[in-house]
Amino acid sequence: MEKQVMEYASGNEMAAIAVKQIGYDVMGYYPITPSTQIAENLDVMRAKGETDLIMIPAEGEHSAAGICYGASVGGGRVFNATSANGLLYAIEQLPVQSGTRYPMVMNVVCRTVSGPLSIKGDHSDLMYILNAGWPILFAHSVQEVYDFNIIALRLAECVRLPVVVAFDGFFTSHQKRRCMRFEEDKTVRDFIGKKTEEYPFLDLEHPITVGSYMNEPDLINNRYQLHLAMEQVREELPKLFAEYEKLSGRMYEVCQGYCCEDATDLLILLGSSFDTAMEAVDKLRKKGKKVGIVTLHMLRAFPAEELCKLCNRAERILVADRQDSYGAGGGNLSLEVRAAMQKYQGRATIKSLVYGLGGKDFFVEDAISMFSMLENETTPDFAYYGVSAGKQNESEKSEFFEPITREKTKLGILRAVTEEQEVKVQGVNLNATAQIPKRLAPGHGACPGCGIPVNLNLLMRGIEDPIVFLFQTGCGMIVTTGYPRTSFKVPYLHNLFQNGAATLSGLAEICYEKQRRGELPQGDIVFVMVSGDGGMDIGMGSALGTALRGHRLLIFEYDNGGYMNTGYQLSYSTPIGARSSTSHVGKAQFGKTFFHKDMPQIMAATNIPYVATVAESNPTDFIKKAAKAAEYAKHSGVAYMKALSACPLNWNDRPDTERKVISAAVDCCYFPLYEVEQGKTRLNYDPEKNGKKIPVLEWLTMMGRTKHLAKEEYKPIVEDLQREIDRRFYCLKEKALNS
Repeated sequence: MEKQVMEYASGNEMAAIAVKQIGYDVMGYYPITPSTQIAENLDVMRAKGETDLIMIPAEGEHSAAGICYGASVGGGRVFNATSANGLLYAIEQLPVQSGTRYPMVMNVVCRTVSGPLSIKGDHSDLMYILNAGWPILFAHSVQEVYDFNIIALRLAECVRLPVVVAFDGFFTSHQKRRCMRFEEDKTVRDFIGKKTEEYPFLDLEHPITVGSYMNEPDLINNRYQLHLAMEQVREELPKLFAEYEKLSGRMYEVCQGYCCEDATDLLILLGSSFDTAMEAVDKLRKKGKKVGIVTLHMLRAFPAEELCKLCNRAERILVADRQDSYGAGGGNLSLEVRAAMQKYQGRATIKSLVYGLGGKDFFVEDAISMFSMLENETTPDFAYYGVSAGKQNESEKSEFFEPITREKTKLGILRAVTEEQEVKVQGVNLNATAQIPKRLAPGHGACPGCGIPVNLNLLMRGIEDPIVFLFQTGCGMIVTTGYPRTSFKVPYLHNLFQNGAATLSGLAEICYEKQRRGELPQGDIVFVMVSGDGGMDIGMGSALGTALRGHRLLIFEYDNGGYMNTGYQLSYSTPIGARSSTSHVGKAQFGKTFFHKDMPQIMAATNIPYVATVAESNPTDFIKKAAKAAEYAKHSGVAYMKALSACPLNWNDRPDTERKVISAAVDCCYFPLYEVEQGKTRLNYDPEKNGKKIPVLEWLTMMGRTKHLAKEEYKPIVEDLQREIDRRFYCLKEKALNS
């Protein structure tokens, strides 16, 4: 055996250690809980100079998968990690990679698929990719996460297929355990070996075409070759397990059983539940019960024959799934076990159980209860475990507040269309607008000093008409809608980051059509999409498509400069040089490496009728622009507003100073206040003219995330940022002068 050292680490941490030791070339990634820690740990290693892995932060999981595919085609060793809806967003790319036979490794840290939104662990995401052509290994322990990641790359390059290493979100990904790793990176790299390519894509002397258009019979031949490669997995993985055992002393098989030799009652389940169920088996064995458990280390190719050998003494089998294949009478594991038993064993009675959805804890007592259900002849062939009935006969709707009528929100703000077809707003009195009933209730879970409720309330103080909200996923959504309560006194809908604007456009159009038919009351309604926490990165395509189509709605972005709801990973709006959990500061890295995105100018380029930037430090300007944006959203097309929104937790500053921090961002021109109305740019506040312009460094040093930029060694970064800010502000002033 090679020399090893002990680590007390989580599954995510051990995955990152394996990636570092392997020496991957590229990681395309996008943050999503609970897999994000893998990228975060690798970025710490990059900052320390422990790895030269090229980490490319995509604007969404679909693009992350594309980055990985491109790097794989180019001959790189490539890694990715994702979860839940992120995996589903990328799923279109997965058959592309397997169908063209380019190896890589992707960790799937299993989590509930939305909606409704939940970030806890079950297996509903993983089962969507059973037919994607990727071999799937499943690790039920932290140790296996490390070992399987090393074995997976050897397997991928042996059979020329991309491989998934799956493990339970939170249960395995976040809980720390004692485990072993190889002391020397060289040990891992020698085991994997040097990568060889039969047809190097970048060999310009011998050009090849990848991903040709195919008809029959070529396509069926391609699929048959993929089938043969998956069958090769059955042969190669046991060999790799045996070779790895000599190296590490740890023996693995495609299926693992516990007390199966004489077991008449068997429980089959995946993941971390296996270890819990072992304790239940020990307790029941002491009582004379012949019980055992089985888990699978490989889901694709499915080890049907090996599984049935483990179960050959069983008379009763209960298959427990952490997901449901709705309408099929069991989850996917259950269905495959039934098919395998029919082929290879055939005499055991098999029952299916769905349990643990949404990360519901699984205890030893639960495993004991499952064995009891197996003994009970009245237990149905398929059932859910741990379900509560709820209120079946509740006839009255619960209302926690009086409806907000049009009369209650009318303050007499005057809007008039000028000869230049622009909207003029008059009668905005800051104190008077406070009388508008709050559509957002005081009860929410936002952090002290969070700018989201501040900005939302300022926005709504400028909108007198009824509001319908759509929130993309993010802090603003999470802190206001924890089931079964809601903070909203107006209609509210949630959809995921990448598809909010399109969803709202469909909602708005059906409303307008129903009003035209007379099925809904006449009267203006303002449809508002609220986005933040990076939603205008992954959701930018949807927002631009909505803008180009010209739907009548308002897009409001609270820009808190990061993916805050997942623990502050860098977003495209994070300032250059800022520290985040995916842009650490160290001897080899200075924070985020590229300039912040100018989303208002991107939206203005779509020629929508109204674009504006707003800040809580200038509340009257904010409310006037909200009133103007609402007018355009009701009658003309898409209006877009962007507010700089404080996040004390991740900006690492004090909640009671946030208005000063926002004001400084405006005064240094990092966040200029302006509007683009009907294509004409108007600068609403000029700190240079008012004698209030400050250097950007003065703003940066007000926040812990960028305070390090005051050091002499980072002076070139600050100078680059200052030049870029000055350039953008100069362009704005020139546009304003020439509009």
